[in-house]
Amino acid sequence: MAQDIRDLFKDDKISHEKMPENHQQRFIKKLDEAFPDSSSKSKFSWIQIAASIVLLIGLSFGGYKVFSPDVDSDKPTDVVVNKPIETKTLGDISPGLKKVEDYYLASINLELSKIKYTPETKDLFDGYIEQLGELDEEYKRLSLELTESGPSELTVNALIDNLKLRLNLLYRLKSQLKELTLSEAGTEAVEQSI
Repeated sequence: MAQDIRDLFKDDKISHEKMPENHQQRFIKKLDEAFPDSSSKSKFSWIQIAASIVLLIGLSFGGYKVFSPDVDSDKPTDVVVNKPIETKTLGDISPGLKKVEDYYLASINLELSKIKYTPETKDLFDGYIEQLGELDEEYKRLSLELTESGPSELTVNALIDNLKLRLNLLYRLKSQLKELTLSEAGTEAVEQSI
């Protein structure tokens, strides 16, 4: 049956008894038994917190070093490191030149994909790939010149001629590889007949 606690105090139905002796010490003892001393646990948590802070500082410093721009100690700090220049291509000049450039680049990639590399043709193939690499470097240099100096008839023609030369080089490689395989097939046929 529910009773209002205020009514109990008004009517003095609760006697004003004193707490038994040593009540507080017994209560603390029971608390200690139920909840053992956690001082070792608190030391461990402080170690974890300290380790987390050290780890966070280390990661922050590492991230700063990785993602910060490279600055030489000889240069003033307000100088920004040069970023690579985005070069223009023939497609940036006009849509017609973009079609020409796309045609040659697609043809070059198609011819490269058709060429079969074998150990017998390694030397021939490597020589042509080296020449293609040199032409590619020249193309990049011409593109940089186009970017810096602006479009000129000489630069545009040199870029197109470079693409033509690369494609013709691949056609020559393809025909030489075909001749090589035909001559090897003929040699094998002669050897088999003997």
